[in-house]
Amino acid sequence: MVRSDARENRARILAAARQAFAEDGDTSMNQIAQRAGVGPGTLYRNYPSREALILEIYQEEVDRLAGSVSELLATLPPLEALRRWTTELVDGMRTKHALGAALSPDAHRSITEQTYGPVIAAITRLLDAGKHDGSIRADADPGDFLQFTGALWRASPDRTGPMLGLILDGLNTASK
Repeated sequence: MVRSDARENRARILAAARQAFAEDGDTSMNQIAQRAGVGPGTLYRNYPSREALILEIYQEEVDRLAGSVSELLATLPPLEALRRWTTELVDGMRTKHALGAALSPDAHRSITEQTYGPVIAAITRLLDAGKHDGSIRADADPGDFLQFTGALWRASPDRTGPMLGLILDGLNTASK
């Protein structure tokens, strides 16, 4: 069992790293340790490399994003839930891309393989909810949707909303 102080240190490290990497993708491990208020030994005990820390942040973000589907569907119509979820996904893709240079090709491949299933499962749930209520086309495919949204992170942030709107209009049964 992990001690509570060790869990707290790990959470502080992740929070500090997430914020630091959002500000500057080249942030050093020592800078992260300082921001988290832990010594370098504590940081490296939890994350033996910068790559391990980045991979943990990615995984945590995908878990949070996948876990948000139920709440979105409970409070929003499926098409709007899909819009909000996808906007967060695209923001996460931008972050992942910005930090991607810090990952080896093997780590990049590993995190992509590790996160693909949960992302496709989340998209499937969102699309299925819309198919069930008749707001999303029956032929909407989760893999195709992910491919389309994969292009959105490359667009300037001010274009993401309008471009996503075009994709969602193509899924919307009311726009046929």
